[in-house]
Amino acid sequence: MTCKAEDYLTGKTAWCPGCGNFAIRKALAEALAELEIPSHEIIIFSGIGQAAKMPHYIKTNGFNGLHGRALPPAVGSRAANKELKVIVESGDGDSYGEGGNHFIHNIRRNPDIAHFVHNNQVYGLTKGQASPTSDPGMQTGVQVTGVSIPPLNPLSLALTMGSGFIARSFSGEKEHLKETMKEAINFPGYALVDILQPCVSFNKVNTFGWYKQRVYYPEIEDHYDWNNAMALTRQWGDRIPLGIFYKSPRMTFESSQLVLEGEPLVRRPFDPSRMASLQDEFY
Repeated sequence: MTCKAEDYLTGKTAWCPGCGNFAIRKALAEALAELEIPSHEIIIFSGIGQAAKMPHYIKTNGFNGLHGRALPPAVGSRAANKELKVIVESGDGDSYGEGGNHFIHNIRRNPDIAHFVHNNQVYGLTKGQASPTSDPGMQTGVQVTGVSIPPLNPLSLALTMGSGFIARSFSGEKEHLKETMKEAINFPGYALVDILQPCVSFNKVNTFGWYKQRVYYPEIEDHYDWNNAMALTRQWGDRIPLGIFYKSPRMTFESSQLVLEGEPLVRRPFDPSRMASLQDEFY
């Protein structure tokens, strides 16, 4: 089977001209094509936000849900049908703000899901107020005197919680982003890729130029080195590292559940009448 990136692209996008999401969409399409995964074997979940429009623009199965609630149905899908490649596309507000609790407990469960977070450090859909990853001092239409609290560090948090795959990429470095996505999709377990994605409309600080002056690729000899990974996740400012910081598989949610062994749940016979007795308890 020969796949082309164009085979996965669909829909008329509604992003602002110059938005970092365009490169992320193209990188994802190219990654899926190079991995030669048929569209019907992929499902993309999202919540609300600019990043969450991705299921509209990629030709796969898709689910567009509530703000911050992309991970629960993604975990449910993975449990029901382990034959599908499950991808979550969301923004920093969607995953780290409203979805923060799901983010933490999804790491604990460790389902086989690739989680791509478009991190533009603002709420881009709702006119640019500060997000959990906004730097102190950033002024917005809501934080008129500047953000006064320190940002959430999602990669440090994920590493501390036991995530087996942690990476950072940049939409301005599409080839690196594509290769990182391929690694995350193939990783057996939860894989987090935090993608630096400039919002050209509302974030006038963390621009493409700002990132280009700061991003670099450190030499990472041992992807099992937890302490080195933690040091890399905490670098921010004049130097911002890109790459796969940590890669250490552990038991997945699916393999830890005896009921999920063997044939996928979706293929097993189901008789709704067997649930009648349970439903009767509520009358």
